[in-house]
Amino acid sequence: MSTPNEQTPPVKQANQRGAARLAAVQALYQMDVGGTGVLEIVAEYETHRLGQEIDGDTYLKADASWFRSIVSGVVRDQRKLDPLIGSALQDDWALSRLDSTVRAILRAGTFELTERKDVPVAVIVTEYVEIARAFFEEDEPKLVNAVLDRIARQFRTDVRK
Repeated sequence: MSTPNEQTPPVKQANQRGAARLAAVQALYQMDVGGTGVLEIVAEYETHRLGQEIDGDTYLKADASWFRSIVSGVVRDQRKLDPLIGSALQDDWALSRLDSTVRAILRAGTFELTERKDVPVAVIVTEYVEIARAFFEEDEPKLVNAVLDRIARQFRTDVRK
C-alpha cells in the first residue's frame, strides 16, 4: 500500500519571474481598462497582491523588481512598442481591435524581447504564450506566439530558425 505522498506529484515551485510576468500582464490590463496610473498600480500589486492572499486565493510569490521593470518599461516605451506590435500583426488587424488582455501580453512580451537581451527568446515567448493559455483557449495563444516570434526575428539574433 502506498502513502499519499507517493501518489501526489511534488508541487513545483512557481517560477518567480513567470509569476512577475503574469502579474505585470494583469496590472497592464488593469491600467488599460481602468485608467490607473503606473505608480498606483505598482504600489497596489507590491503591497497587496504579489505573494499575498486575497479572498482565499494566494497570489504566487513574484520577483517584484522584474514585475516593476516590465510594467514601468511598457508604460515608458508604449509609443515604441505599439507600432512594433502593429507591424507584426496581420495586415487587416489593428492593435486596438485586440482584446485588452492580449494587448497587455503582447506589450509585456515585446518589451522583454527588445529590452532584456539577457533572457533567451524561447523563454520569453514560451512564458507569454503560457500566460495567453491561462486566459484563452485557441486563437489568442497562437496569435501571441506568431507576433512575438516576428518581433524577435527583427530584434534578436538568438532566435531559432
